Amino acid sequence: MSKPVYLFSGLGADERVFQNLDLTECDVTFIKWVAPFKDESIVDYAARLLTQITTQEPILIGLSFGGMMAIEVAKLIPVKKVILISSAKTKKEIPFYFRWAGALRLNKLLPARLLKSANAFTYWYFGVVDNSERKMLQVILNDTDPMFLKWAIDKIVHWKNVTVSDNAVHIHGTKDRILPLRYVKADHTIPGGGHFMVWNKADEIAALIKKII
Repeated sequence: MSKPVYLFSGLGADERVFQNLDLTECDVTFIKWVAPFKDESIVDYAARLLTQITTQEPILIGLSFGGMMAIEVAKLIPVKKVILISSAKTKKEIPFYFRWAGALRLNKLLPARLLKSANAFTYWYFGVVDNSERKMLQVILNDTDPMFLKWAIDKIVHWKNVTVSDNAVHIHGTKDRILPLRYVKADHTIPGGGHFMVWNKADEIAALIKKII
């Protein structure tokens, strides 16, 4: 019997970001982001996502911000495993400069159109390496709801989680520029992997996931 797996995409992204990831042996459900309520906490938001999880003790896989949401969901229901890709398990794994920006509320000053822009710096920051990756990242950014984006960034820089469950497994790239490896405690590393490695190093990540589950 195939194993029930729920995938949480990255900040504002959808299931397209996982399309290179071969999980054909699993019963995959893509968690869909819903519009957050005004001033909604990450805990309350995670509780609303539970309506999309219909199996007992599922495996949760979260990418970037989706990994943080998977950690929060795992606090609310029994899960078999939580697998994080290019993400953070606790607030201590969020780079200090992001947390400082949150404390100073600098994130509130950034216009959504700037956060959604695709340019040479964005491509470098995410670690995309060819035209197909640039096009996909551009599509993801264009399709991202600006209100959700602003809300999610605020939740990231103010995240308070300090606990890590025993069944959490962290996969991280050695060249991640958004969440640098030096700030996280990864269980598995992908050499040369950037923040977009779920797309351009999907085969390595899929092979790891199959061993983990």
